[in-house]
Amino acid sequence: MLELYTHPMSPCAQKVRILLAEKELNWTAHHVDLAQKENLKPEYLKLNPLGVVPTLVHNGKPVIESSIICEYLDDCYPEHRLSPEDPYLRSKMRFWLKHIDVKLHPSCGALQWPIVMRPAMLKKSPEEQQRLLDMVPEKPRRERQKRLVKLGLEAPDVIDAVRIYRKTILDMEEALKQHDWVVGNDFSLADICLAPYFQTIYQFGWQEIYQDCPHVAVWFQKCMDRSSYREAVSGDFSPEVLADLRAKGENAWEILSGYLKEMS
Repeated sequence: MLELYTHPMSPCAQKVRILLAEKELNWTAHHVDLAQKENLKPEYLKLNPLGVVPTLVHNGKPVIESSIICEYLDDCYPEHRLSPEDPYLRSKMRFWLKHIDVKLHPSCGALQWPIVMRPAMLKKSPEEQQRLLDMVPEKPRRERQKRLVKLGLEAPDVIDAVRIYRKTILDMEEALKQHDWVVGNDFSLADICLAPYFQTIYQFGWQEIYQDCPHVAVWFQKCMDRSSYREAVSGDFSPEVLADLRAKGENAWEILSGYLKEMS
């Protein structure tokens, strides 16, 4: 039995849901309200001591960290492999997974958190804000969220995030000039794990960040056209939700595009 503790807008949860759809696996969803910090409740922390989503529970055993979950599921259900058989290509895939986990994911959080999560936090008293933020288990994430609550898109984390996103896009453009997908001519875990971070760009209407990278644009459209993406990601964004996010993204882009211009 597969259970997934998830949130519609979490890129980490999205990539696991894409993989589940690619493998046509049946699973049960448990929604975790991140804006209300349900991920920090004691019962959830027992499953995932890091207090993040997603958490996979397979036959009663929790598996945490989305890239690990993806490889775990690929090993458990090998009928449709999504990791390259070639060891060199597999090493390239894992390089991208590490880049996502260490650099791209925190960058996405720095861009998305002030827009999606910060408003709910600002409705709480300063004391309640402090109490909730102090519960975040990992110090780097805890301190980043404190800065984002205080400064919003003016936080230094946001400037760094724009730079990392742009560098990632340029590196992907070079890779995609060589082959159809990120690490070769076959769709793999590298593509699955990267695609949700472009969903963030798409939902906020920030495509200008890769307008000069046509191979990246084609790659993301191919990802979106897959039935797994439509089922696991696109289906959670109604026209009304997208319109709301685009409006918020348009306001944010006035700030973010300024950071992008400073890089030129």
